[in-house]
Amino acid sequence: MAKKYKKNYRSKRNGRGPFLMSVLIILLGIFVFSFTLNHLFDDKVQPVNPHDDQVEAHEQFIQQLLPTAKQLQQDYGILPSIVIGQAILESDWGTSELSAQYNNLFGMKSFNPNGKSVKLKTQEYRNGKWETIEANFKVYSSWEESLIDHTKLFVKGVDWDPYLYQGVLLADDYKTAAKALQVAGYATDPTYANKIIDVIEANQLAQYD
Repeated sequence: MAKKYKKNYRSKRNGRGPFLMSVLIILLGIFVFSFTLNHLFDDKVQPVNPHDDQVEAHEQFIQQLLPTAKQLQQDYGILPSIVIGQAILESDWGTSELSAQYNNLFGMKSFNPNGKSVKLKTQEYRNGKWETIEANFKVYSSWEESLIDHTKLFVKGVDWDPYLYQGVLLADDYKTAAKALQVAGYATDPTYANKIIDVIEANQLAQYD
């Protein structure tokens, strides 16, 4: 009986060894696979930061307008920071319907019945509150054409006052120019000058003046 018992004990012990080895190999394989998979994704998958894309799009918008803005400064004395700052504020970085579809970066209205225009809703500040109205806006073939027409408004003024925007053209700095815009009545927003200044400073546009 003792010999039989001893033989069975050795048989069970010898069978357990290969089983444990198989388990260890499987666990090791799982560990190696997980380790490799994690490092593979760490190396190739980078988190997407929407803020980076926005910063890049904003910089591209500025650089697209800058050459024409610099030329207009040379020709007429208008500060590039004012031109680009207004374009950013009025067009929401070129994404508004008026700028994206009709190339009107500055909300320039049309008073010529024979000119190309489009009727759109807009908001104006009247009698101490904001009102939604419909107005005719100019349609341009390009953003460059919009920039040039915008500056010509400052140069030629309006029918009832050809010198209305002389303060903008003669300003030596963007703060003076922004305040001159509001005094001339370019926009009905009572905080318009401050908004232009904020945009210019937030995007460091004065470096281009």
